[in-house]
Amino acid sequence: MAEQRTYGFIGLGQMGGPMADNIAKSGLTIHVFDAAGTKDRAPENAVAHDSMAGVLANADTVFLSLPDGPICTAVAKEIVQVNDRKTTVVIDLSTIGLVAAQEIDVILKDAEITYMDAPVSGGRKGAIAGTIATMVSGPKDIYDEHMAVFKTFAKNPFHVGEVAGQGQVVKMLNNYLSAIAMTASTEAVLFGLSQGVEMKAILDVVNVSTGMNTATLDKFPNQVMTENFNAGFFAKLLAKDVRLFRENSDRAGTPNAIGTMLNQIWDNFAADNGDQDFTNIYKFIRDGGEKKALG
Repeated sequence: MAEQRTYGFIGLGQMGGPMADNIAKSGLTIHVFDAAGTKDRAPENAVAHDSMAGVLANADTVFLSLPDGPICTAVAKEIVQVNDRKTTVVIDLSTIGLVAAQEIDVILKDAEITYMDAPVSGGRKGAIAGTIATMVSGPKDIYDEHMAVFKTFAKNPFHVGEVAGQGQVVKMLNNYLSAIAMTASTEAVLFGLSQGVEMKAILDVVNVSTGMNTATLDKFPNQVMTENFNAGFFAKLLAKDVRLFRENSDRAGTPNAIGTMLNQIWDNFAADNGDQDFTNIYKFIRDGGEKKALG
């Protein structure tokens, strides 16, 4: 059962650090490693290792939280090369796209390791609070065995399919919709402001009407109106997610005319503002960046 397993966590950055911390706080045994330096990033009560091999030698299940597909693929190749390995399940919490997830599944399956892709949504604040959602694809019985540990860091775990990569699909389309909401809401609000309507009045009406969305409900009242611009997610990460959606929908042959334009806008925004919070897209569009991005 889940409570009898030991866990590992590789990648203790913006999202991985808080998720690993929540696992450790629950009382479950967790072994951790981060290539940027484990000692300074390791959660209290976690067992810190100075190599990935140390985690693999001690953990039945290892979580990954890494920046992108190439890094996750490289780590998967390293995992299968470790001989003293206790690990039989790898759960990838990164957003890496469909192709990378499928490639990693093959790499690990050849080493008799079960791979589950389980990207998350909710930003750093959600990761800290343990309120994120995770979209898991892989064997349902393995998912069920890990429900207890999922619940330590995710308020809303979902099993979305048995096939590797289906979790990535749901994450990509979710973040695509989130980026659309922020971008379209910015355009709409700026139009209203141009006609002398106050932002609060716009949001009050929209949020009880059919235009309501996550940006008008949360990002605008809590980040834009207050000028905090600190929702807890880097612009470069959302730009990457939008790009992944566009690339993967291209491969699937599904319509993505809006996605193509959105990709241009967010790539241009992130080029010079990648380390800013993504809600700063409001200022980028307000100051004419969108028109330049679309030519």
